[in-house]
Amino acid sequence: MNNNLEVKARLIGILLLSYCTVTLAAEPISYSKDVKPILDSRCVSCHSCYDSPCQLKLNSVEGLTRGASKNPVYDHQRIKAVEPSRLFIDETSTEGWRKKEFFPVLNEQTQSPENAINNSLIAKLLSLKREHPLPDQGKLPDAIGLTVERSLQCPTLDEFTKHKKDHPLWGMPYGLPALSDTQETMLLNWLKQGGQTDVMQPSLSPLAAAELKKWEQFLNGSSLKQQLSSRYLYEHLYIGDLHFKGQPHTDFYKLVRSSTPSGQPVQELKSVRPFDGPGLAKFYYRLRPITSTIVDKDHFVYELSDSKMQRFEQLFLKPEFTVTRLPGYELQAAANPFKTFSQLPAASRYQFLLDDAQYFFSGFIKGPVCRGQASLNVIRDQFWVAFLKPQIELNQPYTRFLADNSPYLQMPASDGETIGFLEWREYNQWQRNYLKHKEDFNNNLQQPVNLNLLWDGEGSNENALLTVFRHFDSATVVKGLVGKPPLTAWVVDYPLFERIHYLLAAGFNVSGSVGHQITTRLYMDFLRMEAENNFLKFMPINQRKNLHDSWYQGIDLKIFNFFETPTFNTDTEPAIRYQSSNYKQEFFQSLEQHLGSASGKPDLINRAGIKSSPQQLDVLMRSLADLKGEEIAALPEVSFLRIKTAHPEKDPVYTLIRNQKLLNVSFIFGENLRREPEKDTLTVVPGFLGSYPNIFLAVQQQQLAGFIDQLKHSSNSADADLFYSVYGIRRTNPEIWQYYDFFNKLYRDQQPENSGLFDMNRYENL
Repeated sequence: MNNNLEVKARLIGILLLSYCTVTLAAEPISYSKDVKPILDSRCVSCHSCYDSPCQLKLNSVEGLTRGASKNPVYDHQRIKAVEPSRLFIDETSTEGWRKKEFFPVLNEQTQSPENAINNSLIAKLLSLKREHPLPDQGKLPDAIGLTVERSLQCPTLDEFTKHKKDHPLWGMPYGLPALSDTQETMLLNWLKQGGQTDVMQPSLSPLAAAELKKWEQFLNGSSLKQQLSSRYLYEHLYIGDLHFKGQPHTDFYKLVRSSTPSGQPVQELKSVRPFDGPGLAKFYYRLRPITSTIVDKDHFVYELSDSKMQRFEQLFLKPEFTVTRLPGYELQAAANPFKTFSQLPAASRYQFLLDDAQYFFSGFIKGPVCRGQASLNVIRDQFWVAFLKPQIELNQPYTRFLADNSPYLQMPASDGETIGFLEWREYNQWQRNYLKHKEDFNNNLQQPVNLNLLWDGEGSNENALLTVFRHFDSATVVKGLVGKPPLTAWVVDYPLFERIHYLLAAGFNVSGSVGHQITTRLYMDFLRMEAENNFLKFMPINQRKNLHDSWYQGIDLKIFNFFETPTFNTDTEPAIRYQSSNYKQEFFQSLEQHLGSASGKPDLINRAGIKSSPQQLDVLMRSLADLKGEEIAALPEVSFLRIKTAHPEKDPVYTLIRNQKLLNVSFIFGENLRREPEKDTLTVVPGFLGSYPNIFLAVQQQQLAGFIDQLKHSSNSADADLFYSVYGIRRTNPEIWQYYDFFNKLYRDQQPENSGLFDMNRYENL
């Protein structure tokens, strides 16, 4: 009886939808005003960036008209590199994309209302969801795969009949509730009217146009010193979203190389890497407005202002040095910044990176390596980062030292796509040679190892200390020391900072071969170990081996000798008087005090000993943060928790980060074999952290104590299922879109310039 009523209700809904579609079809529908808001709020949640399913990017009209592809961007079995398929760069016409094997999702045949629906994959996938809705409670059926590495079908129009038969539950939005009737009607009517787009090229305000012209003039200066400095700035800033200080929070730009000068339409050069040859005798650095909807997973902002231009002049143009020649673009040299920019003062290059350290660390994370557990398991789930300070008095000898050792600082991109395991062994030896020479150089300086060696943020720059969180196959970096004292910490110097950028950002080819990808991952092992060893030098000599061994458990170096950590200095005792045996914690507490306001806001939830608020909510959140091991076994890596109050628009939100403990991070595969779940910890952060929420949670404020207690006792699957049935916003929950909208709006209100839409590709079926 109930089943019959359900079938009748569905049929009535389909008939009503068809009726609404017919009666509303005469109304003119605007893509920008009516359609784009629906795509942004529902479809872009999965379809954006490199990890967009079937390469269907719906955060711009160019992506919509480009369509989809069966060719994956991320392919860990690709023997040879393939041509990249970057929107706005590698092709700009629909015809060109069809030649690159992209197929349409909109009607491209004779225009008629009937053809518009019958020849549109979007219409067919929406109808599939309407005909075969998901359950409205409980977990999703197993037939709906949700792992990032799942095999995607990507059916063409001709293949859709079979696809519908084989996968009836795969309608869009995939693995989520259907659009509302109003939203679906709007999209279908727009398609019937021909799917026209009324998007105009953005017109710059007079103030924005003036800023753009000023910066393009600065970046295209004619002197050799200006040209070399601009190349350095471009190779570091090209990857992020640039913003003019004081301009609207929604206005961002990409720094590109163009064949056309300032004042003419941008014609971006199609180089795979920023240090590839331009192919032209004369090119120009240009700022191209970003027209795509901003999504958090690839959005990190570098602010341009008059004071920033003065800083560039202070670092790169005013110092007394001479550029006698401009470097070329031959790959082996261009991929090595210590050769390319050997004429620029090392202290200036380093200070440029330090000024906005969080931005550059975000580039390592949100750039082309924005997906892949095999890439990100080179780092721990949580660690703290400090930086050695630039020493102007050592500028000349240090610059000369880097130039002399540039052959040992060569990185995998120097060998292009042909690199393999044998070449990696050579890089291993170069790294050891460099570390020996660096140790000799530092020993000759005879500097005491104490807090004065570390960058103090010039008294106010909160980039001086960073926290990195890894969320299995994504990551986040924030300013300050967040969470409980981690297992490991890094101290980064200039060559390390520069090499990480040229390894994971400038030199990484997301369309590259498996050899390139694996070697990149293995080389990052060197850099992580070097950063950890720099930190160990601040620890007492008799503690260094114990600390180091605690990071690399379960490795038999007689078998896996390639993964042995290069020797670290054990001869020099640090000039630090420790008062306790908890050396790591005491070191960072002293460093925070030493840095003052540059150390960032104190973590009042996760760290004992910090003066905390007596408010009941804060007390409960601290008790939540104290859970560990089996007590947090039910949680995924990233959870957004909404505390529901009598004023919904003011509901507090927290991010729960589960930090998974591993015996070591020295191997690409077999991570489950190295897990120590009983040592997992929880970090609780007010607001938002992470681009890919794994679950939304909601609890009435007066029930928060019960929430914490139930989570604490949900270590087995049955108890976890009960926990999520009460507090989880599951994929089947009809209210999930309301929560998604709420979190996005609150994030935008809290961080209007740095926020973007959250991604639902990692939302789990809990």
